[in-house]
Amino acid sequence: MLKMTFLSALSIIYLLGVANARFTVVRRRDPAPGVQMQAKLLPPAEFSVPFTGKTPRRKAKNDAFAAVRRWSPATCTDTAIVDAANFNFKNDYLTDVTIGGQNFSLLIDTGSSDTYVVQKGFNCSDAQGDPLPQASCQFGTAGFDTEASKTFKPFPNVIYHNIFGDGNTLTGPVGFDTVTIGGLAVTQEIAVPTLAVHTGDNISSGILGLAFPRLTNVFNTTDIANISDANRLVYDPFFLSAVKEKRVKNPFFSVALDRGTFEQEASNTFIPNSGFLSFGGIAPVPVLDTCVTVPIQGYDANSAPSNSPNAEFRFYTVDIDSYAFPGSTGLITANNNTILDTGTAFNIVPQDVAAAYAAAFNPPGVLTLVPNSTLSGFAVDCNAEAPEFLVTIGGKTFSIDPRDQIVPFGNNGTIICATGTQGPSILTNAPNSLFILGDVFLHNVVATFNPIAGEITLTQRAKY
Repeated sequence: MLKMTFLSALSIIYLLGVANARFTVVRRRDPAPGVQMQAKLLPPAEFSVPFTGKTPRRKAKNDAFAAVRRWSPATCTDTAIVDAANFNFKNDYLTDVTIGGQNFSLLIDTGSSDTYVVQKGFNCSDAQGDPLPQASCQFGTAGFDTEASKTFKPFPNVIYHNIFGDGNTLTGPVGFDTVTIGGLAVTQEIAVPTLAVHTGDNISSGILGLAFPRLTNVFNTTDIANISDANRLVYDPFFLSAVKEKRVKNPFFSVALDRGTFEQEASNTFIPNSGFLSFGGIAPVPVLDTCVTVPIQGYDANSAPSNSPNAEFRFYTVDIDSYAFPGSTGLITANNNTILDTGTAFNIVPQDVAAAYAAAFNPPGVLTLVPNSTLSGFAVDCNAEAPEFLVTIGGKTFSIDPRDQIVPFGNNGTIICATGTQGPSILTNAPNSLFILGDVFLHNVVATFNPIAGEITLTQRAKY
């Protein structure tokens, strides 16, 4: 999961060495520049499950900052202080998952690989290790009861340990059990943490990760002090296990994220019925003819995203041909390290591109400092007119509905808005180090992933 305390957790990709996954994924070279790729014909999905809701990602990721400053369009100088805990840059999409016959709401994440559900009787603590009541960790249930499951099998002498970018830390045993989602049942390696430093949403009890094996976090030791990349036990995440077990005819999973209304987004609460997660084909929503299939970028050891045939897959990273909007002429908008992430609310593009796009709003957006930090983002009048924004990938151009480009946040009766397309300055002090196409883009396309062939097919959604 690309979790952040406004700071990028993606530095992990520079810390990980090369390891061979037990499942084979094929690395393909990008086509020559200027060559338009053809879309793969996608079958209908064999299994589909609705996202039961969308909820702002847990408060812990925002607690590092006390407030954000809002530019007032009325005077261009007035400000209002808004609790940063309500200025969420991340969203969690939830769906119902059954593990060992027990039902849970899990976060679905294309930016992480492990499947975990907190174990019944877990110990909750703060960041200093001091014990807290279980309720303080804000999981949605009391946890997974390994003894009540007739199919759970422990994986001895190993440990799951994951420190997320928002400060949450999960540690505990590992085992195998039947994981069922949308009718798709897979015997899967899962983590069942017993130790949690965690601030949740009071709905979800864990995560189902859909990224690549290299991002799994199980280690061949039982002592946290001894974990290292050298004893990391890379394993197949849920969907690769489904393919390996021949549970799906075609190696695709597909995501269609629905936007909420302005009022729902501004209320900063749980939003039900937020789209589909599908397996074996394309998600069941109306689409247009605009579509393209592009290769996923891999990562060399200690490097940024790479087109090298020796690179390995970690995230769903693609090349961007260009971004186009009023005022974009003359800007270099192409880049080759952009991650498709279901858990990021915004698009994160090169800083000069974000600035030029904010300037094209009517009235223009304004770069706004986050108090007590060097981070900044573009604030905009909630009633502003959002300009067109086009994304070209693999020679095909996709449009973004202007409704997605004004992102509201609410706090104590105050509504503020940010541009839907931001620069890296909103997340990190390292300029142009992290680019993401998040919900703002994904509300407008169906993203269908083929992790076996190393490809993504993007299909423009019909207007809704």
